[in-house]
Amino acid sequence: MWRQTSLHFNLGKMNAKERGKKMKKWAKRIGYGIGDLGCNLVFSTMASYLMVFYTDVFGITAAAAGTMMLVTKFIDALTDTGMGLIVDRTHTKWGQGRPYFVIGAIPFAVFTVLTFFVPDFGSTGKLIWAYLTYCLLCTAYTVVNIPLNTIVPRLTSDIHERDILVSTRMICAMAGTAIVMSITAPLVKFFGHGNEGRGYLITMTIYGIAAMCIFFLTFASTKEIVPPTATQEHRSLLQDFKGLTGQAWILFLLNLFYFSLYVVRNTTVIYYFKYNLGREDWLSLVGILGILSGLPMLLALPALEQRFSKRNLMFVSVGLYVIGDLLIFIGKNSAACLLSLVITGLGIYGIFGITFAMQPDVIDYSEYKKNASVAGLIAAFQGFFVKGGMGLTSFIIGIFLRKGGYVANAVQTSRALTHIEICFIWIPIVLCVLIAVLTYFYKLDSIRGEMTEELEKRR
Repeated sequence: MWRQTSLHFNLGKMNAKERGKKMKKWAKRIGYGIGDLGCNLVFSTMASYLMVFYTDVFGITAAAAGTMMLVTKFIDALTDTGMGLIVDRTHTKWGQGRPYFVIGAIPFAVFTVLTFFVPDFGSTGKLIWAYLTYCLLCTAYTVVNIPLNTIVPRLTSDIHERDILVSTRMICAMAGTAIVMSITAPLVKFFGHGNEGRGYLITMTIYGIAAMCIFFLTFASTKEIVPPTATQEHRSLLQDFKGLTGQAWILFLLNLFYFSLYVVRNTTVIYYFKYNLGREDWLSLVGILGILSGLPMLLALPALEQRFSKRNLMFVSVGLYVIGDLLIFIGKNSAACLLSLVITGLGIYGIFGITFAMQPDVIDYSEYKKNASVAGLIAAFQGFFVKGGMGLTSFIIGIFLRKGGYVANAVQTSRALTHIEICFIWIPIVLCVLIAVLTYFYKLDSIRGEMTEELEKRR
């Protein structure tokens, strides 16, 4: 009887320990993941609404807004490089990247509000204000986002756990985008009472404060436990750059094309449904369908990545997006158009999740191949290509709309409608083809086990 009782007691203890371990794992996963929810409350708003805000509310032309976004994004891309180098050389009791979640939280909230404030200036003064506030917001975003990109290899060395962390982050990012796409327009209308400028300001104040609180929570929930196999303390900038591999450059270009796809799609979806289809009333539903349809893909990715290579999963995701895009074109103003958004959602979030799942492998590959711990520099170059691509894409969209004869809040000509359709349907398909071509040259799936084994020996 005593032995039986003792056995039950021990089993109970073991079960309690296992439950405790699982709870800690999920606390870390969610704590890390919601960091991107905080980022995306503002990032997705900028991607989806900032161009429309600048042209239809702030009061500058589409070409001026596009040019401003291009210039400021390239400035922002340079700050990414600097931030990456800073992270690689940061050594505190809280880790390399983790302290910056706290450092960047308050500036991020403040500059979010200022970017969506409409000053009572002339056209030149407004443009200067737009340049200044947008630059400062992008810099604050860099301070929190670069560490978010670098920290995964420091949280765990378990490959499957890394995939779960990345997928959790992607799901949280998607949740942030879903919030933005589904409630931003209603909130602007509710708070504005006919004054869109006031509506945007109050809405973005709420988003900024929420993001600030989330970054504090991310700091509290993450702990860096895996040390790098090499230190950057005594390495020159040139040596850091030599630590970048060919696989890293593939990752950078994948980010460029993916986020170009993301921006062109999210920016022009409003124009396409408002002007080409005349269904502005569908926009909230469009946002929900296009985003939440990606949830099954992100939930399934960790399991899929255990059975299939990231390379093949990327090909499937690209194929899904292209098929969905063509069905939207064919479906036009019918319910089939909305259903097609589910397919494109699966595709774009598959591309999204796999691209970010590749990053820890690329970071490890630099340590494995070059004996260089350049996680910050890799994240910085990712940011450089992401933001450069976003800026260039916004610029091209602005120019393209102007060439098509787009006039804000007016009935569009057939030429303007054709230009909007090209932006929404055909440019994304071209970008998907480029993503597929790049993925063909990605090779880290085949040596992942070998890398892990070697790096564990060095630690």
